[in-house]
Amino acid sequence: MITMKRYTIFKKAIWSFCALVMFAMQSYAQWDSQKAHLIVDWQMNAPVSTGFADKISGWGMNFEGLYDLTPRWSVGAFINFHTNHKYVGRQTLQLSPTELLTTDQQRSAYQLPFGIGTSYTLYDGRYVKPYVGVKLGTAFTRYTTYYGAGGVFDDGWGFYVSPEVGLKIYPCPHRRFGFHVAGYYNYMTNDMATLTGDVTGQSNVGFRLGLIF
Repeated sequence: MITMKRYTIFKKAIWSFCALVMFAMQSYAQWDSQKAHLIVDWQMNAPVSTGFADKISGWGMNFEGLYDLTPRWSVGAFINFHTNHKYVGRQTLQLSPTELLTTDQQRSAYQLPFGIGTSYTLYDGRYVKPYVGVKLGTAFTRYTTYYGAGGVFDDGWGFYVSPEVGLKIYPCPHRRFGFHVAGYYNYMTNDMATLTGDVTGQSNVGFRLGLIF
C-alpha cells in the first residue's frame, strides 16, 4: 500500500513537472530548441542533520529541463527523488509513560523535491563548462518505520533549497549530447513525526552523475 501511494505521488509530480516545462516553453516568444537541454542523473545522497535514516544510498534520480537565456545563464525546472534506509537492532522503546515496545526497526526516509532552478556557467569552454547553480521549490517527504508485522509513517511538505556546483562535459564541441557531474547540498523545512520522536528540518549532501541531451 505504501509503495502504491508513493508511486501515485511520484507520477503526479512528474506530470506537474512536465506541465511546468511545457508552459515555460510555450510562454517564451522566441523559443529556440537548440537552447533547450534535458539532464538525467543518477544520484547519491547522504542525510547529515538527522539520525533517523542516515545511511548514504544511491536510490535516487534527478531530472532537469533547462533553457539557455544567454551563453552563461540558464533557467528551468527540476524534480528528483531519493530514499535512504537504516536498520536499528532490537531495543526497548519508551513510547509513553505506560507503554514499552521491544523490537528492531527498518527505517526509510523518502524525499521528492521539485521546483525551479538556475545556473551560471563560470567558464564557457569548448569541452568543459563548470557552473554554479541553485534550486528552489517544495519537497514532499515520507518517513516510515517498519517493525514486527507492521509499521508507521508520516508525510510532510516543506520549503526546499539546494545550491550546487558541477561540470558539463561535451566530448564533441557544438553537440547537444554530454555528461553531467555535480555536487550539492540541500535543506528542507519539513516536520516529521516518527516512532521515536519528531524530526524538524532535514539536510543532505550528495553528488550526481548523468547525461545531457
